[in-house]
Amino acid sequence: MQTQVLGNAQQVNQHNDHITIQTTQATAKIWVYAPAIIRVNLTQTPDKPDTSFAVIQQPESGIQFSEDDSEIVITTDALTLRVSKAPLRFSFYTPDGQALSEDDARFGVNWQNERVVNYRKLYADEKFIGLGEKTGDLNRRGTHYVNWNTDASKHTIHTDPLYKTFPFFIGLHSGLTYGLFFDNTNKSYFDFGATTDDEMSWFGADGGDMNYYFLGAQGVANIIKDYTWLTGRMEMPPLWSIGYQQCRYSYMSADEVLGIAEKFREHNIPADVIYCDIDYMDNYKIFTWNDEAFPDPKGLVDKLKALDFRTVCIVDPGIKVEEGYKQYDEGVAKNYFATYTNGDNYVANVWPGRCHFPNFFDDEVKEWWGAAFTALTEPGVEGFWNDMNEPAAWGQNIPYLVKFGDRYMAEVRNAYGMEMTKATYNGTRKILGNKRPFMLTRAAYCGTQRFSAVWTGDNTASDEHMLYGQRLVNSLGLVGMSFTGVDIGGYTGNPTPELMLRWNSLGVYIPMYRNHAEIGTAMREPWEWGEENMAIIRKDIELRYQLLPYIYSGFYESSQNGLPLSRTLAIEHIQDENVFDVRYQNQFIFGNSILVAPVESTKLIAEVYLPEGEWYRFGSDKAYEGGMAHSVPAPLNDLPVFVKAGGIVPMQSVIQSTNETGDGILYLHIWKGSEDSTFVYYEDDGVTYDNERGVFHKREISYYAETGKVTLAVAEGSYTSKFNTLKLIPHGFGKAVKEKEVTYGIGLIEIDLK
Repeated sequence: MQTQVLGNAQQVNQHNDHITIQTTQATAKIWVYAPAIIRVNLTQTPDKPDTSFAVIQQPESGIQFSEDDSEIVITTDALTLRVSKAPLRFSFYTPDGQALSEDDARFGVNWQNERVVNYRKLYADEKFIGLGEKTGDLNRRGTHYVNWNTDASKHTIHTDPLYKTFPFFIGLHSGLTYGLFFDNTNKSYFDFGATTDDEMSWFGADGGDMNYYFLGAQGVANIIKDYTWLTGRMEMPPLWSIGYQQCRYSYMSADEVLGIAEKFREHNIPADVIYCDIDYMDNYKIFTWNDEAFPDPKGLVDKLKALDFRTVCIVDPGIKVEEGYKQYDEGVAKNYFATYTNGDNYVANVWPGRCHFPNFFDDEVKEWWGAAFTALTEPGVEGFWNDMNEPAAWGQNIPYLVKFGDRYMAEVRNAYGMEMTKATYNGTRKILGNKRPFMLTRAAYCGTQRFSAVWTGDNTASDEHMLYGQRLVNSLGLVGMSFTGVDIGGYTGNPTPELMLRWNSLGVYIPMYRNHAEIGTAMREPWEWGEENMAIIRKDIELRYQLLPYIYSGFYESSQNGLPLSRTLAIEHIQDENVFDVRYQNQFIFGNSILVAPVESTKLIAEVYLPEGEWYRFGSDKAYEGGMAHSVPAPLNDLPVFVKAGGIVPMQSVIQSTNETGDGILYLHIWKGSEDSTFVYYEDDGVTYDNERGVFHKREISYYAETGKVTLAVAEGSYTSKFNTLKLIPHGFGKAVKEKEVTYGIGLIEIDLK
């Protein structure tokens, strides 16, 4: 195997928006995308088109740099890149000269045949977070990961790789932060000091360029903001999609689906969404319905709508090889499928049997795929679940000879699921017009947040899966994926009643609240656990619906600055070593103010770490001092949840679905604190894209600690709120401070708590 280590700079050239540096081994290119974002590309194929599935921004023009005999220096207001010429090495610094990340002086970037790797200096106190859907601890230091989207059925809490690829991490050391996005869709590798005697970290890929974006903002939240500016942010989801979702592989008939929905209403358990898994189809053929079990799709969806349920249907990429099947015939005739190098259509077995796979890297194929969703939208389906899109094939090992147009499988497998989801999103948005579709995907790449929610795949009914699943949700939030979920209760196996109660209570605070299980497992619906347990489950689901104003406002924040709804404590508390303690690493902040501590179903007392400040137990208002751990009660009907002092949490009355308006009262809960706090409240119709044309209702809510005043700024936007009354509910202020009720209008509102 031939090894080439990047050698000396031979020539430096300035272009309009970048500079190039020529070496014997490769061409280096450098762009500035923003003051805190610099891109470095090292390529051995400089004439190849420069494209990205993830990045939606363009570099700045007129790059400025200085040069002498030994180095090139690129300086912005937020970042300095020093490029040593002999040999060519890249080192990033803060504007005042503190080292953020540096190439290893010996090895830097090197190639072993097609494989390209970058070795970087490892700092003594350096921690790493990110990479999205990866098992293991919050701090990735001392671990090694592979990115290769995989159908990881029956995976364990140590399995790697899983379904998604997010080659973006955040480094923390010396009180500093930086981010690095390795934009390469080949099979890639990240080693955070696991195999190099704590000397180096390294990352690389089996092919393609050493192509990365270095993010030098200080503060994890600012890095997430810059990363999601670069790769895009989520749209506001349909309001109904953040309610409770019920799913199973499979409800076997229209009658069973309808019966499940009716039972939710009979038991007064709030819910908004019900799924049709693969058995709604005719022999698993995409864009068909089973004429016997689902003879009247529109009639079924209409009846579900009458019960205030939306329908989500699964779609897989595999197109059954069957003459007379519309999608097969059209795809073959127009050469829309993946092929071998000789042009033969690639065939692999999945649910329908022998299948072809659409080439989603072709815009014409995307258009064709998207237009086919009329088979689902005409009956009234509004949600679309993209599954098996790693792409999955029984046996997994799709040959490297397979091509999607002019791209080999090996170089784009990690982007296949995202491109399928993009095609689904674009197609259904076009068909539905001004109505928001709900999109869910299993496989993903950086930038998928622009199109879809994700869930963490086929988990197992166990406490360890519940806890590690929350770490996955928190980690996905670091890479821009705010709308995330897990299969509550575990997809495989049968949860105990205690586990189901505990997991369901955690689901209140998971961005996508979905109950799902595989065929052959015990039924999971809330009434399957007995009257007493059903009452606990109902109470938790009711709480989710009461919190929807807070949650929806949290998604608005995600759409504006990329901050996730479920936030690892490391976002705000990077200097606090307890945040990375394995005893507390599952804890997270939900929105701006709520701290949630996941607890095993077998434990009724939990040790919870509360960061610096003052905290209150949600529900009881018992005060706790921050900066220390507390032993707290954790009964199955009361998950340890806390609100930070000064917390502002808007809530509403219990409703049975998001179609209901409730009692018209916005319940504004505020917890006493010693510092001022603010909350941006957001509301729109939750269904259409009118919000993009200014039809929304937004205002800043402020709490002033010294004066005890609460103000609601003049509302922005033309949407009329569904609330007509504001009820302020104080917590921790003492009995002398009472609840106050005022008219909720669009003008300035001021309330004195004292």
